[in-house]
Amino acid sequence: MATTFADRAPDSLAGGTPQPLRAELEALLGEAQVLSRPIDLVRYASDAGPYRRFPRVVVMARDEHDVARTLRHAATAGLPVTFRAAGTSLNGQAQTDGILIDVRRHFSGVRIAPGGERVTLRAGTLLGFANRLLAGHGRRLGPDPGSTNIATIGGVIANNSGGMRCGTTWDAYSTVESMTLVLADGTLLDTAAPGAEAAFAAAAPELAAGLLELRDEVRADAELSARIRRKFSIKNTMGYRLCAFLDADTPLEIFRRLVVGSEGTLAFVAEAVLRTRPEPARTTVAWLHFPTIDAAVAPVPALIAAGARAAELMVAPALVAAAWNIPGSPQAWKELPLESAALLVELGGDDDAQLDAAQAAAVRVLDGHRLLQPPGFTRDERAIEQAWTVREGLYGLMGRVRPAGTALIVEDVCVPPADMARCARDLQALLTRHGFAPGVAGHVSAGNLHFSLTPDFGRPEDLARYEAFMEDMVDLIVDVYDGSLKAEHGTGVNMAPHLEREWGPKATDIMWRLKALADPGGVLNPGTMLNRDPHCHLRDLKSQPPIEAYADACVECGFCEPVCPSRNATTTPRQRIVLRRELARQPHGSPVARAILEDFGHDVLDTCAADGTCAPVCPVAIDTGRLVKDLRAQGHRPAARRAAATAARHFGTVERAARAGVRAGHAAGGLLGDRALPEPAPGALPRSRREGAAAVYLPACVNRIFGAAEAGGGRTSLPTALVTVSARAGVPLWIPADAAGHCCATPWASKGYTDGHAVMAARVAEALWRWTDGGRLPVVIDASSCALGLVAEVPAALEPEARARHEQLEILDSVAWAHDRLLPGLQVARRVGTVAVHPTCATGHLGLTGTLQALAGALAEEVVIPAGTTCCGMAGDRGLLHPEVPASALREVAAGLVGRTLDACLCSNRTCEIGLQQVTGRPYESFVYLLEELTRP
Repeated sequence: MATTFADRAPDSLAGGTPQPLRAELEALLGEAQVLSRPIDLVRYASDAGPYRRFPRVVVMARDEHDVARTLRHAATAGLPVTFRAAGTSLNGQAQTDGILIDVRRHFSGVRIAPGGERVTLRAGTLLGFANRLLAGHGRRLGPDPGSTNIATIGGVIANNSGGMRCGTTWDAYSTVESMTLVLADGTLLDTAAPGAEAAFAAAAPELAAGLLELRDEVRADAELSARIRRKFSIKNTMGYRLCAFLDADTPLEIFRRLVVGSEGTLAFVAEAVLRTRPEPARTTVAWLHFPTIDAAVAPVPALIAAGARAAELMVAPALVAAAWNIPGSPQAWKELPLESAALLVELGGDDDAQLDAAQAAAVRVLDGHRLLQPPGFTRDERAIEQAWTVREGLYGLMGRVRPAGTALIVEDVCVPPADMARCARDLQALLTRHGFAPGVAGHVSAGNLHFSLTPDFGRPEDLARYEAFMEDMVDLIVDVYDGSLKAEHGTGVNMAPHLEREWGPKATDIMWRLKALADPGGVLNPGTMLNRDPHCHLRDLKSQPPIEAYADACVECGFCEPVCPSRNATTTPRQRIVLRRELARQPHGSPVARAILEDFGHDVLDTCAADGTCAPVCPVAIDTGRLVKDLRAQGHRPAARRAAATAARHFGTVERAARAGVRAGHAAGGLLGDRALPEPAPGALPRSRREGAAAVYLPACVNRIFGAAEAGGGRTSLPTALVTVSARAGVPLWIPADAAGHCCATPWASKGYTDGHAVMAARVAEALWRWTDGGRLPVVIDASSCALGLVAEVPAALEPEARARHEQLEILDSVAWAHDRLLPGLQVARRVGTVAVHPTCATGHLGLTGTLQALAGALAEEVVIPAGTTCCGMAGDRGLLHPEVPASALREVAAGLVGRTLDACLCSNRTCEIGLQQVTGRPYESFVYLLEELTRP
């Protein structure tokens, strides 16, 4: 019998946004800014939290004026409005059944003040992106959540997000200095503008006067004031920041502070100015293992006093699970005593001498404590990265090992640091009693603990178990420790029923009165943070319908989105899986399923680069490209599959036709739509000899079809340049006479033509074995995606005997060949000034990004990799067929190159170079050209 999912999109959603709302918003904002299709409403219904709510419409706001217009219209229509940026909120803060405003896509922007001590950020700016820009000034933002590379500054301010190093002194509340706000009635206000206080009082007189009344009321109540001070002496994101009434005197300054942590319920933050913190030039970390949690927590105050930047607690069960599931984790952790615990401690310094002193001080502190093994501090960058991967990977680890069909809920609480060890033990006991994993981790110096729950909300007994645990946890944190039920993740819908339990009726009443003053119409994110429904946290819970096994572990966190090429055009990996799950919830042929499938081909399948760049950043290592390729394969008709296999068998003919087509296109004007057609490649490959060759060279088909960026200006072909420079280095290459017509087989794999992929894989594997004399010579290929295809994808399509032979081959991307084999035998006659480098996604998968950067560094004084660099989105011919994908993928790259004077723009993949040139206007080409040019005698 088919499973019925209570949270499936209702049939009424099949019509999309109802009229007249859709027409009214399109008239107000423009058709492109209004997302109204069923596929849009479904993909925005889910985020990283455990809830699903279907917005009535999604507005893609371009700026704060669009936000203001939407708010005014919503007030007239009586509809609620919720803001969503990265969608990483864990407690239902960014979901609505009203108007959802996306403030990620068009709200990116960074302006760094001289010296980097202050930075102005637009709401949709990623923290990681801003930090990469600030790194050039030796600075970074204060808040440092584990979701730094996906979280936006708007969400961080809305939730007052914290992190591992910020404590209560470097969080958003402490570092935001001014904001550009949109009030509930659409009023725009820059809190730093001259006369801003007067403008605020004039625009919102009742709000300004009411804030002063609340200020005086709070200050007149000594007991309440003391409680507020005590509550915010530790991390606390439960309710509004009532300390604003004690920290500021004037209405606007009070309100500015109250907006931090208000979860979009008081105003919208379009832009903010933040104070930054200095970042040490050198760091070292160590895992410190102790026999018990108490022993682990005991040295933390002294370690912090000695200069530790972070002290992260992980209990043994979590470390054991990491050893089994996170690659690179110490295998000795599998044998840790289950009652033991560890600290991950980080120290920093401006130079090695400072770091030596900090490390010596830390070791002196540890001399007085019992450790299970001596402290082993490391300064190796890879080891440091691995340590933090383990600590930050706890979320993904729980997502990976959770039972099928269960949700992943991450809770965080805070208690006075002195109570940290006792609270950790109490939480472990509580988790065990309710049948949840007892793994806890936390920011020890702040008294902040994190843990995960994995209930199956499709089972009534699990819902009851979850509710019982939450009630017991609230009793523990509030009654025993007088702590914070939410430390960093915001109140949301999840904790709203327990707000008064933590704060008491007096403080909670002040919060309700504040909300009524700032948003009298109840337009801004109602029900979030303040909610009179005691069961609101148990409604709209998200099911986990089974889908393809390798994608089933997705926790919908969104960590994949910043690297997805189509993120600014159509859908993202998370949204592709969200839509796939919705189809799994729907009965076959339902109105919603039919409506989604109308746009599924373009939005989900056609515009996915299927490049696998989502897998390395995914906490559970899901390659959504694999899902897309499988779905593409399922959609191919038998005739199309046969045609693809035939093309693989006769690829020489296909290649000649493609080259002729490019030449004909240039003869006809050189345009493909409104884009310049790439230059054609010369017809003949350069001459070479097998005798004395150091390697076999298979020029990639893209370099046999397309010429160099400046071919029309007399530039030689890439194969000619590589053959020339290799001979100059004393390691000559041989191109087989029958190289043409052979391919890495990636085009068939990426399009889901499995038969064609198998045919070409077998053909090229046989040829490589023959050309290399049974593996005696290495193989060099001049396109990184083709090297990756030969290494990673071809073997899986081969029969066992052929696979065994193929895996004996040494296949070298041109980056590795040039860096490892050519540079040692060449003399760089001169270096150019500045070069831009674009590491491709394949370069990253091959582990050659650093090698390419080092190679460029041997040829230029300065190497620039723009902060927003990810996959270019070309994906072979995908970007030629769907130019919106590279335009989306390279938006930040193009912006990062504006105004720069560059001597060269380097890459290692021809189709990527074509996309880069079309989007940035810069002549990107293979690094081989510059290498050959600068090493000429």
